[in-house]
Amino acid sequence: MLAGLIFATEDADDRAGVLAATLPFGGLTLIEFQARLLAAAGATQIVLVVARMTPELLGAISRIGRRGVVVDAVRTAIEAVEKLHPLARVLVVADGVVTTGDVVQSLAAAPEDMLLVTDPDDARYERVGANAAWAGLALLDGKRVAEVAAMPRDYDFQSTLLRVAAQAGADQVRLDPHMAVGHGIERSAVALAQRGNGTVAALVARPLRWADRFLFAPLVRFALPPLMGRVVSTIAPLAAAVALAVAGVVTIGWGYPAIGMAVACLGMGSAKIAASLAWVRDEAQMVRVTDYVAPGIAALAALSVGYGADRPAGLILAVALLIAAVLLERAAPVEHQRRLWASPAAYPVVMLPLLVAGEPLVALALAGLYAAVTLAAAIEAFREKP
Repeated sequence: MLAGLIFATEDADDRAGVLAATLPFGGLTLIEFQARLLAAAGATQIVLVVARMTPELLGAISRIGRRGVVVDAVRTAIEAVEKLHPLARVLVVADGVVTTGDVVQSLAAAPEDMLLVTDPDDARYERVGANAAWAGLALLDGKRVAEVAAMPRDYDFQSTLLRVAAQAGADQVRLDPHMAVGHGIERSAVALAQRGNGTVAALVARPLRWADRFLFAPLVRFALPPLMGRVVSTIAPLAAAVALAVAGVVTIGWGYPAIGMAVACLGMGSAKIAASLAWVRDEAQMVRVTDYVAPGIAALAALSVGYGADRPAGLILAVALLIAAVLLERAAPVEHQRRLWASPAAYPVVMLPLLVAGEPLVALALAGLYAAVTLAAAIEAFREKP
């Protein structure tokens, strides 16, 4: 199993008495951001090494625990050994590390003990040799923590763990220059605020299916940093999504299906922004609500087009599309999905060109066929092979 060991012992450079790990970082605290990276890399247990408990740290620990990982706070290496699973491989995050999910996941996949190192010129990094400095991340066997626990308690836990790992022959892998842009150690509130929003926005998952990945995910990543920087409530984009959905349905009802569908697509984009904001901010109830808004907008738009087209053929095609789409979402677990598969976001996009051409029935038929073919592929992928 994989466990995370996060150090949170140093005070902020520009805020006396405040732990650097609890400084705001893109709508989160820095330690929450680090914990999310570890959880995304597969960590099921996170141990926080703290110097003292503060209200901000207690709140962060509570929020981290909501993500389904076991969280423990310790002060010494002895306590850390007691909390860590005996067979765990430990992904170590130094105090104040800001990095990207790609860096953490590549490190988590390493087969042996590994220290991530960089050039020794930057004073923020602790030297690990004549020509290298520790970049603040390491993957180690849990025995290394036990070795530190056997040493005198007045030794600095983080530095001693680094020395023990280096002496044990852990591989030293240099940080890729392309990844170094998003990597660093920051303990300044101002510096963290400057780089936080964009970095946290990069946490938003890249969906696999094409419409979400190439059309809506870039929109979400573009919109999140300014919204988080201005502390915009999640309700705002959600309300905009509802308003755009109503406007789209009304426009379709007035006999302008192409314009109405385009407005509905904008509403879906706003709904996905709201869902991502809720996810970043750990607003569990809002996450549950926003997850259904974008598919709901797509369904309403399709039914409106069917109602406004030749009846009853239009309504029959719209209902058939909805049935196939709902069954597909139930039969398409993430591990079986493919890039070209249909999704709630794809149906309005597929229909829009045909609506512009004045062919609503063909648009509904094509979207329904797309859903049906994808459903067949999902069932085939799910079946057990002989």
